[in-house]
This record gives sequence, C-alpha cells and structure tokens, in this order.
Amino acid sequence: MSKFVDRPRYACALGGALATLRAIPRVIPIIHASTGCGHNLHNAINPGAGYLGGGYCGGLALPSSNVAERDVVFGGETRLKEQIASTLEIMDGDLYMVLTGCMVEMIGDDLDAVASEFEDSEKPVIAVHTPSFRGNSFTGYELVLESLIRRFIPKQPQKEPGTVNVLGIVPAQDVFWKGNLREIKRLLERLGLRVNTFFGEGETLDDIRNSGKASLNIVVSDVYGIEAAREFEDIHGIPYIVTGFPIGADAAGEFLLSVADALGIDGSQAEAVIESEKQVYYEYLERLADIYNDLDLQRYAVVVGDSNYAPAISRFLSDDLGWLPELVVITDFLDESQKNTVAGRFDNFESGVRPNVRFDTDASSVRRYMAEIWPRNRNERYYDSMSPAVVVGSVYERDLAERFGFPLLTVSFPVTNRVVLNRAYAGTSGALCLAEDLFGILAAGR
Repeated sequence: MSKFVDRPRYACALGGALATLRAIPRVIPIIHASTGCGHNLHNAINPGAGYLGGGYCGGLALPSSNVAERDVVFGGETRLKEQIASTLEIMDGDLYMVLTGCMVEMIGDDLDAVASEFEDSEKPVIAVHTPSFRGNSFTGYELVLESLIRRFIPKQPQKEPGTVNVLGIVPAQDVFWKGNLREIKRLLERLGLRVNTFFGEGETLDDIRNSGKASLNIVVSDVYGIEAAREFEDIHGIPYIVTGFPIGADAAGEFLLSVADALGIDGSQAEAVIESEKQVYYEYLERLADIYNDLDLQRYAVVVGDSNYAPAISRFLSDDLGWLPELVVITDFLDESQKNTVAGRFDNFESGVRPNVRFDTDASSVRRYMAEIWPRNRNERYYDSMSPAVVVGSVYERDLAERFGFPLLTVSFPVTNRVVLNRAYAGTSGALCLAEDLFGILAAGR
C-alpha cells in the first residue's frame, strides 16, 4: 500500500522553483497555474523558511495567469500570452521564467510554444514545467537549475582553473541557506578559489551566466544538486564531486581536502587552512567545557530532518559535542540507492556511536520509532531512561518534544517558531552557531 504524507516538510515542485528564483536578483517568475497557487505557496514557504519574505516581485506580488474555469475548458495559452506580455512591460527584470502548476499541465497547454513567441523580446523568457506531480521543493530547485544550464548559461570552452560552483543547498527548503552558502564560500576562498554559489550574498544573475567557466562543480549533498551537476558535465564539460554537507571542524576539514584533491591544490596549503580553522573553532568551543562538565550537559538526541542535515548534525552531536544521537529519522523521498548512500554517512563516527537510522516521510512515525529502540518502563526496579535528551528537527516535532519533556531546536523545514536572517550551521563558524543554539536552550531556564 502506498504511504500518504501527513504534514509535508516541503512544498510542491512549483513552490521549490519559486523559492529558488526568489533567491536570484532580477529574475522574474511568472506563474501559469490555477487561481490561488501562488498565494498558498507563499503562505507555506514564507513562515516555514523562518519568515523568508516576498522580496522584489515575489510573495503576494507574483505575476500569475490565474487560470479559471473558462481557461480550463478552452485552454489557457491565450491567457498566458497576455500575462507574459504584461509582465515584460511592467516588471523590470533581466530574466523571466514561466513556471507551471498542475491544472495547466493536465489540460495540455503548450508552455514552450507560448514562451517561444517571445524569443525576440529584449529580455529572455524561459519556460519550466513544474507541476506538483513531478516532485517536491527539491525537484523544483533541480528543474530551475537544469533549465538555466541548458538554455541560459553560454558554453565556455576555456575554463578558469580557480573557479568553482557550489550546488546542493536548496533556498528556503534549507532555512539557513543564505548563511550556509556564505560559510561554504568563505572556506573555499581560503583555498584561493573564486566561488559561485548562485544564491549567496552579493551574487547576481551574471554569476550564473558565467558559471560555465568553472573548472569544478562541488555538490554539498548526497542527493540534491547531483542532477544539475550532471547537466553541467554533459553540456558544459565541467566535472563534479559530491562531498556531503559539512558541519563542524572535522567535516569542514574533509570537505576542504576533497576539493583540494579534485583541483590538484597542494595538500599542505589545505592542511594549513584546516589547522587555522580548527584553532579558532576549538578556542571558542573550549569555553563550554566548564559548564558542560559542571552541569553534566551530555545529552541523548533525536534528530529528524532531510538527507543534508540529518547525517551532518548527527555527526556533529556525536563527534564534536560528545552527545548520543540515538534515533535519526530522515524525511525525504529517496530511492534505495540514495538511502544506501545517506545511510553510509552514519558509519565510522569518530565517537564510535552508531545511531538508529530510519527513513520515513510521515511526521507521526517518530514516536513509534522511539518506542522500538528504547523499551518502555514496565515498573522495573532499575530503568535506564532515554533522558535527558534534546530533539533536533522541525516544528512538527513540537508534540514529540512536549510529550517526553525534551527541549526542541528547529533546524529543518518548516521552521515557523524562529526568525532566520543570516544564521548558518555549515562549516566551522556555522557549527559554533549550532553549539550556541543547542546549549542556549539548555541554559534558557536557569
């Protein structure tokens, strides 16, 4: 029997595409979908991503064809043509991307034919098919990138040896994407590289347009961004590596060594950067030693999140903080190969801890898994309870945390109980922020 998803932790492909374009300055999305699609998606993504906001030509100001019953009966292509023409006239942008919802795809509107009528316009118009039956937010991210790679980024036969692109961090779906990209870029720049993150601070559409010059694509995810990297390789001849999402000093060090090895950078240069990062990192982390030991702040942990965050945070908790991540639930839709790859990230933690890992999209299953791995107290004279513990997940884990009396830190979408601006959890600087937040919730009641 197929499994339903209660309280999904993502939007549809259209929502993911809209959030991705929200992160690129001067790109104007045009929705070709039923009335209400744009409004509903904004109401889901804005608070879920730590109050992302609409930005320029986003949120509730999105251009939309607002397909109605008449258009469903007779076709919505004429309405879409009108909407594209009016958006080009009114909205000041450098690239216009037409995104579809479910209804117009089901009635068979020829999106590509309509978009091709604007080939002679001053600014490019690109069509992207993003109905929900193609996937979720992560899919929308991939679809937007693939369209840009095929139809917007010019081929560059000459590559720049010190230029790299970063893929795999999905805007809004990773609530801390902006800060994470800033930290990843900072680490790579310490190796002397020029870094395109596409969606980071100060980056523009020109960074995307010139990304065909890169000599390497770095995918900081075991699942997301890989399809886009393959498109880059097929069309633009840019090789790629997959590093996983780094949180903490050791993970950041492995990340930098992987990049240095792929680019032929002298290992001693990378080691010097890593040693410098560790010196700063442990100088700050050392400040926690007294309170950690005096108050016995070691904790069990339950981690619930996507395939980027769950392995990275679990390793950080285990190897950097000395905590015990007993249960990890990964909430993405993954095939067996992807599950095996992600599960491999939990092998060989330096601490020797091996969490119980489950793959499940259903938010209500976490409590059942806890009962499976930790037996109930049946009035034994001596009972080893899974306490004290911390839950690291989304707002959907609030009921779980309250049921067991555990503090909750929300890090994965949706995060509606925090306002997130430029905070990061990636790398070494981000790991210090994560340590602050974790120990902050333990000290909050003092």
